Amino acid sequence: MLEGIVRDSMTKQATKSLRRDGFLIANIYGKGLENVHAAFKTNEFIKFLKNKTTVAFDVNVGGNVLKVVVQEYQKCPITSDLLHVDLMVAQPGVKATYYVPVKGVGTPKGLKNKGLFVYHKKRVPVKTTIENLPECFELTIDHLDTGDNILVRDLVLPEGVQCFLDPRVPVVGVIKAK
Repeated sequence: MLEGIVRDSMTKQATKSLRRDGFLIANIYGKGLENVHAAFKTNEFIKFLKNKTTVAFDVNVGGNVLKVVVQEYQKCPITSDLLHVDLMVAQPGVKATYYVPVKGVGTPKGLKNKGLFVYHKKRVPVKTTIENLPECFELTIDHLDTGDNILVRDLVLPEGVQCFLDPRVPVVGVIKAK
């Protein structure tokens, strides 16, 4: 479980001081809940996210254990350091928008024809409750040749899960190398 602290002050100076001490600024919010202004050790947060196996994970902030998902993050445009993260509380029975990762399984045959495998969408936005949320979309990509794509309409969505992207948007594909 990821441990965090509750921020007392929201001033610019306090935020800069926390960042200097190695903290990542975070906002935790949810429908009908009061916002929690928190901070996590940056290195611990990154290690935890790299090793997590589910979309939703638990955090302990100020003695409260919350099940959250990463909704958005901000990076420094120059150094690519993580500056800020928005965490949404995954409440049971409440429909919300989640970003589900996409995984390609297999090796496309287009790679032998000098093609290049591309993820057009690494995460697909879906609207559902946390109970129906899939861990990831696993796509079989063995049959993809140069110029072939798997589109949003080809995704197998579980019951109660909706995707509001245009059905013609490609998710993964093999493009011709130059």
